[in-house]
Amino acid sequence: MNPATIDETAVWAALRQVVDPEIDCNIVDLGLVYGVAIQGAKVTVTMTLTTPGCPMHESIAGGVGSALLNLEGVDDVEVNIVWDPPWTPARMSDYGRERTGIG
Repeated sequence: MNPATIDETAVWAALRQVVDPEIDCNIVDLGLVYGVAIQGAKVTVTMTLTTPGCPMHESIAGGVGSALLNLEGVDDVEVNIVWDPPWTPARMSDYGRERTGIG
């Protein structure tokens, strides 16, 4: 029996379900996710937060893990929080800007 192949589109869709509760926008449209790597049954997410002292750090990272572990074929999730490059509002999608009012 072959393990399920993890669908990268489904990974990104799951990440859109993770919302920064202080900003009320998902982490993808905020531009917090820098990359996703899929290796076998493991998904590694490289991301940042809006500020290094973000009080929601563990909540957001935990949300990423929970969202991805619910996907078929995902057995392990690693969340790497990085500060370089630093986040700026320029990384936000049009939807994220509209949702937050940041022009």
